[in-house]
Amino acid sequence: MLEIQTYQCPYCGEPAEAVLDLSGGDQQYVEDCPVCCRPIIFDLQTDGLDWTLTTRGEND
Repeated sequence: MLEIQTYQCPYCGEPAEAVLDLSGGDQQYVEDCPVCCRPIIFDLQTDGLDWTLTTRGEND
């Protein structure tokens, strides 16, 4: 199951969208900001239905 979540880059503050794959369970991964290209750490917590996404900078 895929979900789309809007988030704000912790570096430049620009809004962006992440596509979340809830079928993979809890995940932590890094993606570069599409605007400033700095690495963002994504922490996805899910039970397959309900989910929360937290984003943070590399040094936070």
